[in-house]
Amino acid sequence: MELTSAPLHKGQVPWRGLLLAALLLAYWNSPVSAQVTVEAVPTHVAEGANVLLQVHNLPTTLQVFYWYKGDTLADSNEIARFIISSSTNSTGPAHTGRETIYQNGSLLFQNVMQNDTGTYTFHMLTANFDNPTKSLQFYVHAPLPKPNITSNNSNPMEGEDSVALMCEPETQNTVYLWRINGQSLSEGDRLKLSIDNRTLTLLTVVRTDTGPYECETRNLVSTSRSDPLTLNITYGPDVPIISPSDTHFQSRTNLSLSCHAASNPPAQYSWSVNGELQASSQELFIPNITTNNSGSYTCLVHNSVTDLNRTTVKNITVLEPVTPPSIQVANTTFKELESVSLTCDSQDIGISIRWLFNGQSLGLTDRMKLSENNSTLSIDPVRREDSGKYECEVSNPVSSERSNPIQLNIIPDPTQGSSGLSAGAIAGIVVGCVAGVALIAALAYFLYFRKTGR
Repeated sequence: MELTSAPLHKGQVPWRGLLLAALLLAYWNSPVSAQVTVEAVPTHVAEGANVLLQVHNLPTTLQVFYWYKGDTLADSNEIARFIISSSTNSTGPAHTGRETIYQNGSLLFQNVMQNDTGTYTFHMLTANFDNPTKSLQFYVHAPLPKPNITSNNSNPMEGEDSVALMCEPETQNTVYLWRINGQSLSEGDRLKLSIDNRTLTLLTVVRTDTGPYECETRNLVSTSRSDPLTLNITYGPDVPIISPSDTHFQSRTNLSLSCHAASNPPAQYSWSVNGELQASSQELFIPNITTNNSGSYTCLVHNSVTDLNRTTVKNITVLEPVTPPSIQVANTTFKELESVSLTCDSQDIGISIRWLFNGQSLGLTDRMKLSENNSTLSIDPVRREDSGKYECEVSNPVSSERSNPIQLNIIPDPTQGSSGLSAGAIAGIVVGCVAGVALIAALAYFLYFRKTGR
C-alpha cells in the first residue's frame, strides 16, 4: 500500500523536518569527547628494562580493545585483547610471555629486547561502532659496553713523539667524551679530537701529559666509563743538581755529595774527580778528606731510553782550619795624642781579618786606618775614649778564630780638658767670663746712680 502525504494545513511543519532539526540540535549540544592517545614510556629504553604502552582518554562506550605488533590488524600480529564486560583478557599469536594487558588499556612490556623495537597498534571496538586505531613506536638500545682506551705509542718521548688515544669499541648512536685527571677535556694547542671524538691526539707530548685519561660513552639510555690509562712518557735527564751547594769543606771531615736529575726512566749516575771515575752511584762519599781532595767533581747522568747525557761540575776546595791569631803592639799604655799601631799576626793564608773593640765589631773613626789586608790597625792620634779591649779575628770559608784580647790604656794629657782643650785655653775662657761679668756689674751700677741722682 502506498503512503501518501496529507495536504498541509496552514501553520503545520513536516515531521521529517522536525526529526532532522532534533538530530542536529542534539549533535550541536552534545559534549565533544577527548581524543584517544597512546604513548610509550619511555620511548627509548635499555635492553632488559621495561616499557609501558599507555592509553589516555578511553571512551565510555568501549567494549573490547586489542594490542598488535606492527601497524596492521592481522590476526597473527595480535598480542592481547581485553573484554570490558567480563573484565577478561586473552593473548594472541604475537604474545611472548613478557606482555601484560590492563583494563585501563595499558600494555606492559617486561625485559625488552632489541627485536622488540618497532611499531605497536592499539585498536578499539565501541558500542557506537566508532572503532579508532592508534599507533606508537619505541626503541630498545643495547646497554653500552665498558669502553677501553688503546694507545698507538706505549712509551712516547718528550718533545719528540705524538700519541693517539682511541676509545674502543665503536658503537652506533654514541657520544664520546674524554677526561684527564678527572676533569673534562677539550681541544687545545696540543690536544686534537677526531670528528666523532673517539680519538684524542696529543701533539708533541711533554712529561705532564701522563694523565690519567678516561673515555666515557653515552647514548639515549646508558653511560659507561673506561678504566683510567696513564701514559709512560720518557724524558730527561735534566741537568743534574749536586747537593749540598757548598764549595768549601774543612779537612779531616767526611765529604758526602748527592746528585739528582729528573728522568724517566730513572737516570744512571756516575762520579769523576779531576777526570778520573770515582763511583757509579748517585751518592759520592769520601772519608777524612785532606787538601789533596780539592778539585773538579763531575756528576754524569744517562737515560738508557732517550740515550741522552747531562753533566754538572762542582769545583771543591778543601781547607785547613785557621789557627788562633795574636795581636802585636809596641806597648799597651799610651799617652793621649800619641799614635798606636796594632798588628794581627796569623800564620794562615787566604784569610779574612776583622777587628773587635770591647767584644763588638770595631767601628772605624776618622782617626783610624786599616792596612790593605786589614792586618794592621792604626789610631792617630789616640784619645782616652780609645781605651779598652782589642781583638782580631781571622777566618776562611770553613773556620774562624779570635786572638786573645789586648787591653789598651790611654793616659789623659793634663793639658787637655775633658773637652779636649788645653789648660791654658780653659784658663783664658774662665778669665774672659769673669771679666765679662765684672763689666756687666759696673754698667748696672752706673745706670742705677744716674737714675737716682746720688
